[in-house]
Amino acid sequence: MQTPSGDNELPDHEATALARASATELSKLLSRQPESDRARVQLDGTDLVLPRQALALLRDLLAEMAQGNAVTIVPTHAELTTQEAADILNVSRPHLVKLLERGEIPFSKVGTHRRIRYQDLLAYKAECDRASQEALDALTEQAQDLDMGY
Repeated sequence: MQTPSGDNELPDHEATALARASATELSKLLSRQPESDRARVQLDGTDLVLPRQALALLRDLLAEMAQGNAVTIVPTHAELTTQEAADILNVSRPHLVKLLERGEIPFSKVGTHRRIRYQDLLAYKAECDRASQEALDALTEQAQDLDMGY
């Protein structure tokens, strides 16, 4: 999955402010029109009709930009390299390869290269996040039972 140069740049102050204002307005519009399944947008005199899902995605993208985050859009069916998958999980590539070889994350091989479907990676990440939250909840409950002041 290659991205064109410049796509991973952080938004500057002006872009962040514009994204914040746009995300707020788009959010208001979507909440005022909950039944609308499409919207007409005019760009340089050309009318476009966008599905609601695209508008919601645009709102989420603008919200991330408003926080100063760079944003990359990845189709859920995309296949990632081991390095791209490791970067998403914030782990080393060798650690990711161990997860793959243990069967914790499904993968396929293209020649000698491993490829991981983005949706499989997200499912693994969601399961890890769920397990981490359960562990934190258990520790919190235990600390409260022991009256540790938390």
